[in-house]
Amino acid sequence: MFSLLALSKNIKKQLMYCVETRQLSYGFKPGDPILNNINLQVPKGFIYGFLGPNGAGKTTTLRLLLGLLKNQRGDIRIFNKQLQKNRIAVLRNIGSLIESPSLYGHLTAIENLQLLQKIYQCPAVRMNEVLNIVGLAATGKKKTSSFSLGMKQRLSIAIALLHEPDLLILDEPTNGLDPNGIKEIRDLLKKLNTQQGITIIISSHLLSEVEKLVTHVGIISKGSMVFQGTLKELKDKQKLTSGLILETNNTERAVNVLRSMKLDVSLDAGRIMLPIPSKEDIAGINSRLVHEGIEVYELSVVKKDLETIFMELINQ
Repeated sequence: MFSLLALSKNIKKQLMYCVETRQLSYGFKPGDPILNNINLQVPKGFIYGFLGPNGAGKTTTLRLLLGLLKNQRGDIRIFNKQLQKNRIAVLRNIGSLIESPSLYGHLTAIENLQLLQKIYQCPAVRMNEVLNIVGLAATGKKKTSSFSLGMKQRLSIAIALLHEPDLLILDEPTNGLDPNGIKEIRDLLKKLNTQQGITIIISSHLLSEVEKLVTHVGIISKGSMVFQGTLKELKDKQKLTSGLILETNNTERAVNVLRSMKLDVSLDAGRIMLPIPSKEDIAGINSRLVHEGIEVYELSVVKKDLETIFMELINQ
């Protein structure tokens, strides 16, 4: 019979990575590394959140993926092709927005697109298509210099979509936006991923901004990867570091009673800690301790939010 473990291994083997780096390292000066052995694994067809504090190495990594910086050490594979040997072919299938939008303020949205349409040699009809996709079809003769920051970000994404790429690389696309602008960008990226199957890498220094968007997460701190996996796996770390805290008049007896109930008990500063059980189990624990003549002084649930887990990872 085919075991679940074997099935899991088989699924992992079949998982295709749109972007994969191996031992990627970089430094602007000898002896002062910016990146240390970065092993990115971005699954095809998903949204990957590349997270870390300012100065952690996110933009440097993305610049290396786009060939904007010369690779010093390590391997970069995109669409299962080595970037250094297939640079032009690979980059033709990538759309990107690194740091701030690069737009001509004296031109309209369609005029900005026309410049790139000639370079990409894509059909002229594609310009109106991307403006519709990002919700800027009605801007008409309005100059981009009078666009809001959110509109400029959306136009930059339209430019990145002009040649119908399979991969979008976006460096902090919601930086400086108000809550409504952030939601607009988030909804747009979800639509691009679900409706067009575009793989997206989005960098940010705030987990809360991308938590509602991404499926996979890579966290970088001081040039090193400190976590990589699915958003669910990151949330599972939240469960592991949360718990039920108990304080009683007899810690030793209470621990023995709880262990007789087959509970995983530990001690922290004289207080009893155990994984968070169900509400019914919490009531049962309290009832059992009281029945055993143990006075319960405190019984509280302590949960760490994802932002706290994120901060602990980048500060470890």
